[in-house]
Amino acid sequence: MLKWERKAFLEGSSIIIGVDEAGRGPLAGPVVAGAVILSRSFAKKFNIPRYKETINDSKKLRPAQREKAFKEISAKAVFGIGIKDTKYIDKENIHMATLAAMKQAVKKLICEFCRISNKKERDIRKDVCVLVDGIFGGFLPYKTIPIIKGDSKSLSIAAASIAAKVTRDAIMVRYDKKYPLYGFSRHKGYGTKFHLEAIKRYGPCLIHRRSFAPLSEDIAYGVRKTT
Repeated sequence: MLKWERKAFLEGSSIIIGVDEAGRGPLAGPVVAGAVILSRSFAKKFNIPRYKETINDSKKLRPAQREKAFKEISAKAVFGIGIKDTKYIDKENIHMATLAAMKQAVKKLICEFCRISNKKERDIRKDVCVLVDGIFGGFLPYKTIPIIKGDSKSLSIAAASIAAKVTRDAIMVRYDKKYPLYGFSRHKGYGTKFHLEAIKRYGPCLIHRRSFAPLSEDIAYGVRKTT
């Protein structure tokens, strides 16, 4: 899972950043992006067979595996998190919100990296290569390589996917305490049968995305809101 990282190194980049998001599809809650720099020694450790499963695409991991991997990432890697809430998503659309969250995550990561390494951003800009999951490109002031299904092809993106997913899940668990009628800790805002039935029964709450169907259709027909 280091093919893309090696390619970037061979092409002259010395700072490889993996970026991914969590929460594009749910009906409620924020979209969260993670950005991660893995040191060479840390990347080599997680590229050996017994560790690959631990840090593979976050969607393929059990919650306990994700938590364990995120603890390792938090302790041994430099990372940044970007978050755009429901209001931003409804105002700008989910695509723009995702890009904004990714930019925010990368900016935080670069600031932390510069602090640790005692360097300035302008001095490292030419050394940076960003590996992004999906088809996103051209939205950062750095060399960017979009990789379709990158979270299962690049270790850096897989690590970013875990950081984003664990962070977002924790946010949704907190929202479950504030809005207990919807079961957010169970489905994390996705459109499960239970969630859709709860929306139908109680109406949307403040963290539901009004721009997403079926909520956009329900709002148009006057479904009440739960505060």
